Amino acid sequence: MTENEEDITEESGFLASKFMRILLIIISGVLIFAGPTYVIYALAVFLHANLAASFAIGFVMFVVGLVLLRYLVSKKVVS
Repeated sequence: MTENEEDITEESGFLASKFMRILLIIISGVLIFAGPTYVIYALAVFLHANLAASFAIGFVMFVVGLVLLRYLVSKKVVS
């Protein structure tokens, strides 16, 4: 077993599953890249939301994605 696998398996059951680790990485990527681009466009054009609100929601999704990625890096899921 490598050091990376040992660190992950010592954590709670949430990160012990390989499926959950991969799912969290994918969610982080979607939040980082789709949040500030496609979500802003969809809210502004299709739902006719206020443009400032669309930008705010996109920015919040971007920040949440970065926080999630930082958490995964600190838990050594992503190196």
